[in-house]
Amino acid sequence: MTRDLLRLCRVLRRVKVLDMRGLGVRFESRSRRSLFRDLAAVGYHTSYTHGGRYYTLAEIPDFDEWGLWFQGDIGFSRSGTLKETVAVQVEQAPDGRTHAELSCLLRVRVQNTLLDLVSEGRIGREEYRGKHLYVSADASRAAEQVRRRQEGDRAVARILRKPTVEETIEILGEALRGSAEIPSPLEVVRGLAARGVSVELHHVRSVYEAHRLAPGKKTAPPT
Repeated sequence: MTRDLLRLCRVLRRVKVLDMRGLGVRFESRSRRSLFRDLAAVGYHTSYTHGGRYYTLAEIPDFDEWGLWFQGDIGFSRSGTLKETVAVQVEQAPDGRTHAELSCLLRVRVQNTLLDLVSEGRIGREEYRGKHLYVSADASRAAEQVRRRQEGDRAVARILRKPTVEETIEILGEALRGSAEIPSPLEVVRGLAARGVSVELHHVRSVYEAHRLAPGKKTAPPT
């Protein structure tokens, strides 16, 4: 490796990220063409944020599970450009991506990029609960993503739902049913299941909390 390449690597390893202006300040004797040639020789990534004007050595980014790495507000992606990054994020997401989810994940505005990708046929777009869900351009993959999104929403709804009056009565009846001690929430779930009554564990816990029931104690503490 030449002296110029070694110096370039030392500088970038120290500061992590530089734009061409910063490189020019540190390497005044080198032309832009020479600096691009040196970057190509050592291997580099270009930021997908800030118009792609920042550079880092290929060895530096510690990409996260989404293939992203940030230095401050400067973002780099395994996929390269913003357009490629958005396309990959939509394709790989098990349940697709909304505009808000992509903007939060990538920390940049992506509306125009999404519109371009849809118009080019590289990704699909579905109407979902009053908003756009961006999915794979492959119809079968897109259908699976929509299905997974629906399943996830139903699971969240189940978790957030409060127990009904009927469920609360069943839970309290099982908890206070003649035993020497109040059973644990899991024991209540199992006891009700044995009688053909299905309740969620978190619902039992919420009833216990609301009525100040503690496993092992027969009665709730005085209020």
